[in-house]
Amino acid sequence: MSTPIRSELLDRLVDRVDISPPMDVTSAVKILERVESWGVEVCVDGGWGIDALVGMQTRSHADLDLVVARPDCVVVQAALEPIGFLHDTWVEPGLPARVVLRTDRGLQVDLHPVVVDELENGWQPLARDAWALYRAEGLRGQGSIGTRQVRCLTPELQLCHHLGYPLDDDDRHDLRILARHYHLAMPPGLLDGDAASQPKEPGGYE
Repeated sequence: MSTPIRSELLDRLVDRVDISPPMDVTSAVKILERVESWGVEVCVDGGWGIDALVGMQTRSHADLDLVVARPDCVVVQAALEPIGFLHDTWVEPGLPARVVLRTDRGLQVDLHPVVVDELENGWQPLARDAWALYRAEGLRGQGSIGTRQVRCLTPELQLCHHLGYPLDDDDRHDLRILARHYHLAMPPGLLDGDAASQPKEPGGYE
């Protein structure tokens, strides 16, 4: 008699658990190769951008963040649609701040559309009269994902974009990577706390 109740409870729990697959090295590289084959230049942002800088995966990633010139977003969507990535128009925040592409398996690509000015700075619209600035020099970082060389945010711009909002464990992990590998100054006390979120020692991809 308890079976239906147990099943119902399990169904409710599953609904609340994120069971999306991680964005692994193979998936990230496949996406980058396909986008670039369509003639679009992108810059890797977010957690994979941090790991690209140090040339190794240091944590799991839920998605792949890419900075893209706003007119090229439609080209990226067209490039990725044949391999199952569709625009999730329900996600918040969505446009104009970002374009989220997802597969039916849960793989996710976050596009950060930027308006490129005459100095090659990228301006990401966030909301009314609110913008995020990607300075031109900050978009010229170099790194690698797997064996593939990629363009990514510089350590300095990564640090800048990690400030000004409440940090989660992944954010603190990423900042520790920047502090350890690039000796960037951090706000006092920002990285104090849970030792479990210390970066893993170099060991290559899993």
